[in-house]
Amino acid sequence: MEELLIIMVVEDDPAVQGIVEDALTEGGFEPAIAASGEEAVTLLQGNKGKYRALVTDIDLRGRINGWEIAKRVREIDPEFPVTYMTAASAHEWPSHGVPNSVLLTKPFAPAQLVTAVSSLLNKGAPSA
Repeated sequence: MEELLIIMVVEDDPAVQGIVEDALTEGGFEPAIAASGEEAVTLLQGNKGKYRALVTDIDLRGRINGWEIAKRVREIDPEFPVTYMTAASAHEWPSHGVPNSVLLTKPFAPAQLVTAVSSLLNKGAPSA
């Protein structure tokens, strides 16, 4: 049986969470949902190697936003793929986003999310 790639998803809006979860599942991934930045950072730090990519909303309830989650996960793994989702913070991506990341502006098509995650995961392969 093929091993599913587990994707950490950080989204505090249940409606968007459901769309993201369905899109990733249909795309062949296994989403792991965290409702807060604090929960995501704890899971990512405690399970190094378990998660293959991060999909995070930028504006989250709590003290840790999507920018900060991505920075913390890059301290664990400098190459970790990050896909940001936002309705209002896209203009901050050039200054806050980590290198080798993708930004999706809400609303986006579920297929765009799957394509973004897949392309970031495939970037890790050596290029000719």
